[in-house]
Amino acid sequence: MSRRVPRSTVLAGAVAAVMSAGALTLAAPALAQTAPPVTAPPAIAPPPAAAPPDIIAPGAETIAPGAQTTAPAEEGYDPKSGQPGKDVVWVPTPDTLVQRMLDMAAVGPQDYLIDLGAGDGRTVIAAAQRGLRAHGIEYNPDMVTLAKRRAEAAGVADRATFEQADIFETDFSKAQVLTLFLLPELNERLRPQILELEPGTRVVSNSFAMGDWEADRVDRLGDECRQWCTALMWIVPAKVEGDWRLGEQPLRLTQTYQKVTGDLGGTPIENGRVVGKELRFTAGGIEYVGAVVGNSLSGTASDGPMKNWTAVRS
Repeated sequence: MSRRVPRSTVLAGAVAAVMSAGALTLAAPALAQTAPPVTAPPAIAPPPAAAPPDIIAPGAETIAPGAQTTAPAEEGYDPKSGQPGKDVVWVPTPDTLVQRMLDMAAVGPQDYLIDLGAGDGRTVIAAAQRGLRAHGIEYNPDMVTLAKRRAEAAGVADRATFEQADIFETDFSKAQVLTLFLLPELNERLRPQILELEPGTRVVSNSFAMGDWEADRVDRLGDECRQWCTALMWIVPAKVEGDWRLGEQPLRLTQTYQKVTGDLGGTPIENGRVVGKELRFTAGGIEYVGAVVGNSLSGTASDGPMKNWTAVRS
């Protein structure tokens, strides 16, 4: 996958400096894949102090990924980290981080993974090698052709597919796992769409956050990793905000992403959280755990008269 950054400032001078410095271990935007015969470029050096701030990744040392060109892909097409494109540059994700991202999402054969900004296809291929179906969306047609060749070489072309398209104009609602390597402002632009995905969908990002939507989990690689060493995961939460009735008591819930506040029969809720379709909260010292199914909630309580409870949305 590839990370996206404004081309206007990147092409102004930072690209030349970065490209002359080398490139990262080849790995598409937010996840990597086992690289077939393609030779990985060298590692990117930190950009010069004068580099425009909007191409420097928060907490990172290099320019942002994401590549696109319009020339027809040739058999020997060899993308270079930092190469310019339509309105972004491309920098790959380390293979080790790709594997960590897949581990975080606990991917399995039952999952369908979509990689936004698939680059040379390594994340999609790595997922397919684990037995699941995976699909990459990439703007650069050269990259798409290269990714397809690599999938065939890896023997996973039946499970690893690629599409030339704009990620902001493409439907990715069928994904159970979504991977990306985009700048924070682009993550935020996608956030409304992501929050409409099926509750429980795992979203894993290389290095960059999702605005004020806090990650459910953050993993960092060890000392052997020098750049692009952090993976963040969110689990799309079910929508529980509103008025419910739990037995004879009113249950009022206010939701901010996965965090929930409110009260049960006037008793304030503590530690409220939605993980996928599961709601947990504590009220009056009793812990409630329930599953969200449409406009109903059902679950168990750690104590009290209603060990098994059901709530219905008003």
